[in-house]
Amino acid sequence: MHAPLPAARTRELVILGAGTAGTLLAAHLAPQLPPGWRLTLIDPDPVHVYQPGLLFVPFEVYTPEGITRPRHATLPAGVRWIQAPVAAVSTEPKRLRLAAGEELPWDVLVVATGTRTLPEALDGLTGDGWRSSAHDFYTLDGAVALRDALRGFRGGRVVINPVEMPIKCPVAPLEMAFLLEAAFTRAGMRDDVELRYVTPLDGAFTKPVAAARLGGLLKARGIEVVPEFAAGEVVAGPEGGELRSHDDRAVPFELLISTPPHRGAALWTDHPLADDSGFLRTHRNTLQSLVHEDVFALGDATDLPTSKAGSVAHFQGEVLVGNLLRHLRGQALRPDFDGHANCFVETGHDKAILLDFNYDTQPLPGEFPLPGVGPFTLLGESRINHMGKMAFQWVYWNLLLTGKGVPMDPRMLRAGKHEVAPGALGGAW
Repeated sequence: MHAPLPAARTRELVILGAGTAGTLLAAHLAPQLPPGWRLTLIDPDPVHVYQPGLLFVPFEVYTPEGITRPRHATLPAGVRWIQAPVAAVSTEPKRLRLAAGEELPWDVLVVATGTRTLPEALDGLTGDGWRSSAHDFYTLDGAVALRDALRGFRGGRVVINPVEMPIKCPVAPLEMAFLLEAAFTRAGMRDDVELRYVTPLDGAFTKPVAAARLGGLLKARGIEVVPEFAAGEVVAGPEGGELRSHDDRAVPFELLISTPPHRGAALWTDHPLADDSGFLRTHRNTLQSLVHEDVFALGDATDLPTSKAGSVAHFQGEVLVGNLLRHLRGQALRPDFDGHANCFVETGHDKAILLDFNYDTQPLPGEFPLPGVGPFTLLGESRINHMGKMAFQWVYWNLLLTGKGVPMDPRMLRAGKHEVAPGALGGAW
């Protein structure tokens, strides 16, 4: 426990980043902030992107306009928004400098700056084949370029490759593989396409039960898995090329869909608050910085060993609101975040499976959220899971970002989950 911060002047609680994590946190905090405190959000981007929608833009399920909104329309009342890049953050004194040179004080800092993709970090990816035969879909521009490429694609070898971990939404490359298979099947050209999922992991996912389940689905859909492939170079032109590994293996393609390496925001490069990848060193349960007691982090910006996904930002946000208010009052923090992650995995053909796990419990089969009832099926492929995935966009804009809440415990509950050996889930149910 520490002494409450003095209240002789207006105190500054500053949130860096107004994406999913920063916006939902601000919405919850704004009506509860003690007298004498001001809440400021700093983010340079005037547009808020519904990032789960990027997966569907290449398939023309969503349009770019349908998954974006003006930033000002997503921010809660009573919050000051500074639309500017941050050039530097210091902890002694506690100040930050905007790119234009203005300096601002902070008393408590929350880092929600997310993560960024670095396609240039994979040798050759942004070379002659970039956005013609080699693509990504983790940015709006990338998703649109891939949409245009798929419109003209007439068959051949398609490679889906997450270059390395961690990445935002670690199941998204798998979803891309499933959606491609379904799209080519609907178009009557599945026999003209060879799909390969090339991964640095030893299987389809990091957790054994889910890896067996997802690997079985990939096999059933005729998608070859190439495991333990450490991508080192792309050699490509407009008509295709090959993906090469550090151990001299090569996978040829006519179309490469890469998930490039991810890093923390450039602001945190070589910063004492962050690790070597630019992610904030964060206490896994309280979300307080491991380096400075007045700094907190959530969402994709942390170095925590859980998924970089919107659901995690939601669960972290509910925990962090309470801990920030305790911190302002000089009270002890509660170690309430358990690494909970929850995500629908689109498997194509209007079906999806649902994963629910935390630091200590891997995804297991069962029912969610009500044991024995559902309506969603954990690790089971179903149409209602797909409907849940598609309905989430409305939930995101109207409940999650606004602070109205989603009726879900931030902790992962064991009720409704069933232990099972990984080998029992190898096939398509």
